[in-house]
Amino acid sequence: MAKNKSSFQCEQCGVRLNKWAGQCPECQGWNCIVERVAEARPGGRFSGYSGQLSNEVRDLASIGQSSVERLPVGVGEIDRVLGGGIVPGSVILLGGDPGIGKSTLLLQLVAALASRSPSLYITGEESLEQLGMRARRLELSLAGIRCLTETAIGQILGHAERERPQLLVVDSIQTVYMESLESAPGSIAQIRESAAALVRWAKENHCCVVLVGHVTKEGALAGPRVLEHMVDTVLYFESDGSSRYRVVRAIKNRFGAVNELGMFAMTGKGLKEVRNPSAIFLSGHEKPVSGSIITVVREGTRPILLEVQALVDASHLNNPRRVSLGLEHNRLAMMLAVLHRHGGIALADHDVFINVVGGMRVTETGADLPMLLALYSSFCDRPAPDRMVCFGEVGLSGEIRPVHDGEQRLREAAGHGFKRALIPAANAPRKPIKGLEVLTFQHVAEALEKAL
Repeated sequence: MAKNKSSFQCEQCGVRLNKWAGQCPECQGWNCIVERVAEARPGGRFSGYSGQLSNEVRDLASIGQSSVERLPVGVGEIDRVLGGGIVPGSVILLGGDPGIGKSTLLLQLVAALASRSPSLYITGEESLEQLGMRARRLELSLAGIRCLTETAIGQILGHAERERPQLLVVDSIQTVYMESLESAPGSIAQIRESAAALVRWAKENHCCVVLVGHVTKEGALAGPRVLEHMVDTVLYFESDGSSRYRVVRAIKNRFGAVNELGMFAMTGKGLKEVRNPSAIFLSGHEKPVSGSIITVVREGTRPILLEVQALVDASHLNNPRRVSLGLEHNRLAMMLAVLHRHGGIALADHDVFINVVGGMRVTETGADLPMLLALYSSFCDRPAPDRMVCFGEVGLSGEIRPVHDGEQRLREAAGHGFKRALIPAANAPRKPIKGLEVLTFQHVAEALEKAL
């Protein structure tokens, strides 16, 4: 009889190794390699399939076009992130830090859908009494909210078969387990097999399943990364520790735009939608100040106005500090080199601090020109003109490159009362925008000379 073979597997990313190691070579995590014992399977060479095939191969052109009708949740920001509503048969993974509001948001979604379609909220982390206390504190309508406390995946699917909901919420995937596996809940095998069973049930019964996933201290979803590949949509809850605002970002979406953004404000009665996020990110200065530049970034399909602040000060340290909050540190280093090479301004002996107001995280290249102008404005102590906005990508040779959807960004700025825009020459609008003066530049030296 064949012996059982032991292997080693990472609890964070799921990679298999032949021997134990202190650090995972795939995800670089420490002390996350554990030993697994796999039962040996009978060997033998595969000699071909002799059974009856259950499906047939078809030409894609012969398949008729059938439109899948989305189910609007009723919360506008969530419908925006999902691409217009939930898709029957889809599986959504919602991740976020503890206490950020995942359970609160999902309870509000179930309450909003209760009057229009059957929903089922399954919790493995709190009792039904605790769930009812939270629902009453949020002043939600309790009629029609179907809930269950259960962690066994067989029991969960059995109740789901009886209730036949259109939306099934499992809070959280780390607490459920399959009876056939000996490993503890939250392990790699339990998470993978439980999620696979829920995905199969969702596809067969055309029910949308929402899975809640915990996030590690590094900011990644706890458990194997294969969980992200099994689901259709991955949503992340983001928040600055000192802010009451919450951001729901779509990292993966098979039925909508990726990197779409939804804004919420945490209040005593739950999460409230922020329909105009640009207003909360603009700090209304009484008069123009140096080091402050307004930009327009693109998050999914929505343009958002943000304020980029910079502070350049003489340093008394041997290694001056470079601090970047909300912007990539490597792009800050690149903008300092471009400012020195093509602007003639050396900041090697200065401390440089850059910040995006409101705790937002900007990853697109359209914030290069605002960052550059904010650094120049702080160094020269020269404020930017009032009601001015700018955007553009800066290349290493000093050229100012265009960004996508430039005209839509300009219209968003004009709608908020801005009078002047500094943009790349290739982003010049085809028709004048009422009330907005547009200045175009092709090189960094030209922008530094005329912008401020």
